[in-house]
Amino acid sequence: MSVVERSGELQKWYLPGILGGLAITGKHLIKNLINKKGRPAINYPEEKHEYSARFKGNHVLTVKKDGSLRCTACMLCATNCPAECITIVASEHTDPTVEKFPIKYEIDILRCVFCGFCEEACPVDAIRMGPEWQTPSLSGGQFNYGIEKLAYRPQLKGGILSVVDDEERHKAGI
Repeated sequence: MSVVERSGELQKWYLPGILGGLAITGKHLIKNLINKKGRPAINYPEEKHEYSARFKGNHVLTVKKDGSLRCTACMLCATNCPAECITIVASEHTDPTVEKFPIKYEIDILRCVFCGFCEEACPVDAIRMGPEWQTPSLSGGQFNYGIEKLAYRPQLKGGILSVVDDEERHKAGI
């Protein structure tokens, strides 16, 4: 480890450094007050920032063409989640062609780190990260999203159809 010794008596005082920092801050303040168009701020409620298509926001459970959930309750998303915020309770389906389905699927959004591992782990394209990111609430209990909030919320307009076709999955052995 090397130690740098400052030369000169003025370098040992704190006051010149503090005054230099205040001068730079004051310069930026005056520049931003004069040049309002150059500021990188938006008027938030009226103007919304446009994010790219790769943005990972709130979770969405996809649905099949008949409106049922695509999720097969394989637990891969919950196993792959580093924050352990996904809870799934599976049940047997009445249809003999379907092995099981989730009767409870919850995501604790306050615990989620929005990494997208659940989306990548899902073999049936059942969960996606959507473009929504605003989730205001007055209490922390409203941030546990269940099936109704994840798949059938009004912003989704009836749910998001999956791009994976059931017949193609069956032919591929998935």
